[in-house]
Amino acid sequence: MKTRVCEILGIEYPILQGAMAWVSFAPLVAAVSNAGGLGIIGGTIFMPDQMRAEIRKVRELTDQPFGVNIISLHPMIQEILELLIEEKVLVATYGTGNPKKIIDRLKPGGVMSFPVVPTISAAARAEKDGADGVIVSGLEGGGHVGLMSTMALIPQARDQVKIPLVAAGGIADGRGMAAAFALGAEAIQMGTRFIVTKESPAHPKIKEQIIASKAEDTLVTGNITGLPVRCLRNPMSEKFTEMECSGKSKMEMALFGSGKMQLAFVQGDAENGSIMAGQIAGLIRDEPSCAELIQRMLKEFKETVQTLQSLL
Repeated sequence: MKTRVCEILGIEYPILQGAMAWVSFAPLVAAVSNAGGLGIIGGTIFMPDQMRAEIRKVRELTDQPFGVNIISLHPMIQEILELLIEEKVLVATYGTGNPKKIIDRLKPGGVMSFPVVPTISAAARAEKDGADGVIVSGLEGGGHVGLMSTMALIPQARDQVKIPLVAAGGIADGRGMAAAFALGAEAIQMGTRFIVTKESPAHPKIKEQIIASKAEDTLVTGNITGLPVRCLRNPMSEKFTEMECSGKSKMEMALFGSGKMQLAFVQGDAENGSIMAGQIAGLIRDEPSCAELIQRMLKEFKETVQTLQSLL
């Protein structure tokens, strides 16, 4: 299947892998790209030299397109932008707003920009600022979230922008993919579902925790810090919520949350780490390879579309 997103990114299937810190390293990124989707490096944890090394690791594992996720507030953002241009990275994604200066620097250097946004107004601003596409993410997703659901967000964003639109948040199978396309998306992005794949470096204990979870087992923390995050319920996230309710300062909250994602995904601490995952955790019951997952999704997508057509 071909969409505008497939055409401009040079990928076979309109499926992007969400960038996740401490998970989206070279093995997972390359596996998704080799399977026909777009793998994306979770580059927010890297300094420039580390990012360059990770980009080159991906290139050792695949000759297919891939992207890099960056953070616009990084203290060395200018060096990172130059690095992306020097390394001839295809596309950059970023989720802390839509600084026009990033697009203005990357576009002349041949790097596309696909901002990740949680609102309709931010999607419209991305288009106005010259973004090549936009990833519109609903509150069902894992990690940093906004306030609007995917079901409400995607069609309204589609009505506002003409650039390629990728739907994210609450998608884990072909049914969700078909729903996103029905709402106006031209591709989907998944994060949580790719955590539980064979090529994902996430700790086995965390994969097991996600597989055992239900949709009701997530909660949103970090509202007081201005950076709300959806993660699985565990002693750490419940303690975080208690601290927020008791009126702890932003500094105290930030210090308590520091390093907790690495603690979970790298060290496998399912109680004291932050397991960022979306509400679709309840749909995850196995650990396929990335290729198996994508092919399964395409089959489910086609079956869903055929079922809908039979109703006409």
